[in-house]
Amino acid sequence: MPRMDADLRELLMRSAAEVAARSGVAEVTIRALARSLGVSHAAHRHHFASRTGLLTAVAAEGHRLLAQGLETAAPAGFLEVGVAYVRFARDHPGHFAVMFTPAALDLADPELSAARGRTFGVLQGGVDALASAGRVDDARAAVVAAWSLVHGLAALAAGGNLAAAGLAPDADGDALLDLARRTAGMLYGSPGGGSGGA
Repeated sequence: MPRMDADLRELLMRSAAEVAARSGVAEVTIRALARSLGVSHAAHRHHFASRTGLLTAVAAEGHRLLAQGLETAAPAGFLEVGVAYVRFARDHPGHFAVMFTPAALDLADPELSAARGRTFGVLQGGVDALASAGRVDDARAAVVAAWSLVHGLAALAAGGNLAAAGLAPDADGDALLDLARRTAGMLYGSPGGGSGGA
């Protein structure tokens, strides 16, 4: 069935994210995507000059989606921001994989830079709030610690390592989010345990 050109950009991005989730970022090729969508392998040039351009657009979209989730969670406290991070990785595995494969991206792309800045702005804002409340002494290290914790948990779950170790038997469902909440609580306190809700 022919695809409308107006939809092709979105279809290519969605298909790239699906392949990345299923088979890994390295397996994303424009030729294969075009073939699966029933369009010419050159049709992408109206939207993306290259594979790098396509993956960069997917990464930018991912950061925007992630930022929206983090911003929605922020009023409930920094701990819930961490849970939202893990939820995003669970719900958008293809985007998550692409976003954190820098060798595949144009890191100087303005759209990607702006989207990444928005994501990390939420994380930084949460740590700044904890610092203002006297709960962390080294805000820079705290940002790295918080990010490492939730990103590491998300990556372990995405790779099936938590389930293989028997640590998250329901890694695709609420058990993973509960584990994220309890794990993050060890770093910044329980949900009801102090300012910032973290």
